[in-house]
Amino acid sequence: MMLKHYFLIFLIKFLWIYGGGSQPVQESLRIQRVEFQSFNLQSILRWLPGSAFTPNNTVYFVQYKMYGKKEWTNKEECWGIYEVFCDLTNETSDIEEPYYGRVKASSAHVHTPWSMTKRFSPWLETKIGPPSISVIQSDRSIQLILHAPNSPYKDRKGRNKSLKDYYDLIYQVFLINNSQDMKQKVYEGTNDTVEIDIIPGSNYCIAAVMYLFELDRSSEGAKICTFKTQGNV
Repeated sequence: MMLKHYFLIFLIKFLWIYGGGSQPVQESLRIQRVEFQSFNLQSILRWLPGSAFTPNNTVYFVQYKMYGKKEWTNKEECWGIYEVFCDLTNETSDIEEPYYGRVKASSAHVHTPWSMTKRFSPWLETKIGPPSISVIQSDRSIQLILHAPNSPYKDRKGRNKSLKDYYDLIYQVFLINNSQDMKQKVYEGTNDTVEIDIIPGSNYCIAAVMYLFELDRSSEGAKICTFKTQGNV
């Protein structure tokens, strides 16, 4: 009778750990909000750990695939990692194609199901950063040298390719006269060098954005301020 009692206790514990009892643990480890975050075509897969996350004991495994493919591919550099992000820029380099990513977690011999992203298209969804601006100033004009952001991808010479290689980018330049509290669009086009006439003796700021013609949206703005033109001689 005593032996039967111990056997029943052992059986209950076994079923709790390896049966239904492991399910709450598995669900509490399940990864949340798996998504791509992309800036200037650098595409990072990010996720939130489950509620049972422990930094020293939880590891993650990442896979990816192009839309339409059946097989998933392991991301070797993100296989058994402790971080909650994985760089998939190289794996999504065919930027007009859509992709999926997925992640699972493991802790104390408990493995979660895979958690998958929504369909992700780098060309459509990446955020474009502002252009860089250099200023050459004279008495009555300002010459601007504009540069579109670089992509993470390289040309045959090993140099980073410009985002102009992937998009029809248009510069939009605004002149802000601090003295008169006025903002005026002074240029829109594709030239990297722009000359703007100014009123001598005034304080100016220059703001510029990249406009994506195909997607009808603009980048964040870049701004240069606190320079003052010379007055009349």
